[in-house]
Amino acid sequence: MKTTKLELQWTNKEKSLYYDSETKEYVWVHKKDPRVSEPRILIEKENYGEKDSDNILIKGDNLLGLKSLLQDYRNKINLIYIDPPYNTGNAFEHYEDGLEQSIWLTMMRDRLELLKQLLRRDGFICCHIDDTEGDYLKVLLDETFGRDNHQATFYVRVRYPEKTLKSDMDYHKEIERIYIYRKSYSAKPNLTETATSFEKFQYYVDELTEGKEITLGNKKAVMFEKGQYKIRKGEAGDDGLKEIWASGTILDGNSSGRFFRDFLTGRYKSDGYGVLYKIFGIGDDKFDYRYFTGPQREGATKGKYYQGVPMSSLSDKDKMKRSPIENFYDLAASFGNCRLEGGVEFRSGKKPEKLLEIIIRHFSKPGDFVLDSFAGSGTSGAVAHKMGRKWIMVEFGEQANTHITPRLQRVVSGEDQTGISKETVWKGGGGFKYFELGDSLFVRDDDLRYTIINPKMYNGKLIRAVLKVEGFKLFNPDNGLHGLSGSTAAHVTEQYLTQDYVNVLLNEIGDKADYLVIYAKTISSSLKLPDNVEVKRMPDVLLKRFNI
Repeated sequence: MKTTKLELQWTNKEKSLYYDSETKEYVWVHKKDPRVSEPRILIEKENYGEKDSDNILIKGDNLLGLKSLLQDYRNKINLIYIDPPYNTGNAFEHYEDGLEQSIWLTMMRDRLELLKQLLRRDGFICCHIDDTEGDYLKVLLDETFGRDNHQATFYVRVRYPEKTLKSDMDYHKEIERIYIYRKSYSAKPNLTETATSFEKFQYYVDELTEGKEITLGNKKAVMFEKGQYKIRKGEAGDDGLKEIWASGTILDGNSSGRFFRDFLTGRYKSDGYGVLYKIFGIGDDKFDYRYFTGPQREGATKGKYYQGVPMSSLSDKDKMKRSPIENFYDLAASFGNCRLEGGVEFRSGKKPEKLLEIIIRHFSKPGDFVLDSFAGSGTSGAVAHKMGRKWIMVEFGEQANTHITPRLQRVVSGEDQTGISKETVWKGGGGFKYFELGDSLFVRDDDLRYTIINPKMYNGKLIRAVLKVEGFKLFNPDNGLHGLSGSTAAHVTEQYLTQDYVNVLLNEIGDKADYLVIYAKTISSSLKLPDNVEVKRMPDVLLKRFNI
């Protein structure tokens, strides 16, 4: 029987989208069109704080920005958090959030595919959305990451019922979603941990008489009548006892409950009310006995028992208790008060630092990389920085300069004491680098086709572009050894490659590399090369498609 994959279908699904900055419109193009497939050079513009920081902010289209990150960060990102446009049809102050449905789906599909390549096998991606596109995004995530890798959906209360959005709305939106996906089975979240506490072990029993020795359930017991003992509260600790009602599921759930059920239920009819029983040889604490009480007054039927701290807890007092991660968070107050967090006002779409603290705490560890390719006002980077994570943010809008850069500068200096700063005792430190995407390799010719190399790419930029496409890291654009990949060097030239050129180049590079690859536009057919030298023409994407 032939089976097909369940998937969404939409107009032009087989194509990609290019955002034309001149016309301010999206253009449908082939997926291999260089405008959406070529890696762009990342040009470092500024460095803030520590010079060797791993934190980077990229200004530019996030599709091209993510492609540019692949060479250095493929399979290296621990946590991805994205808060994409909700496609609500509302014109936001910083975004045009009303994309046609097919455009929105294509935009998200192409970016999710790149994000998956950047994510580590043990990494998580968390996608924040409302119910406008939430169900469609869920199916896209299932297609990209696999339905089995959906871990949970967080439901976040973002506003109170009494907060009116628009007076003409029939339905009030209080809840947004965050879809949590892992990349593979090796991904493990950080569960909620609390220290083992003895605070409930605060009861102590004073025996005022010797009591009456009896046998109950083949166990030695001492019975104290009302007035022959005293139960008091004292300082909580490992010598104290915890008070537990012997009722409900407790009667079947443990040995003490079952003992009460089988041997003490109804005994008040013969022994009276307010009796205390000291039963020996029961329990898993440091005492060799456990206290039970029957009903205290006429008409009552329930009793209690008092147990000590379990031996397993006494043997490891520093043991942490782990509990499941919650999936509902009432953060309406945080959303209502986050407008000026970080010292930047961002009226629509800003997320509170408290929300990102929850995400980053559960799905990453100190030193991990956190990536946000829809950076907005920079909340994710600010919180990751304060929590000791490394971060990468990509932002297309001008707020990369007007919002994110000044916000992160205040984080680095310690001036920012909003959000989670007090919780993390943030005093400043670290740094970040600010990059912009380089120009495209291609520009339109007189026929308005992208068929000629962009002149801006000469004088070093073409060198960087070829190295990027071919997978080399830039070594030094000012000498013959342009790029390195392991022990293999690369050299790029626009000149006609002759034997004399090769000989001079080999003399300059010397023993700096074990193997050399030379990229050129035109090559002499009479070259004689040593075994450790290879000559290639410019990549096919330049030669075949663009007539170079």
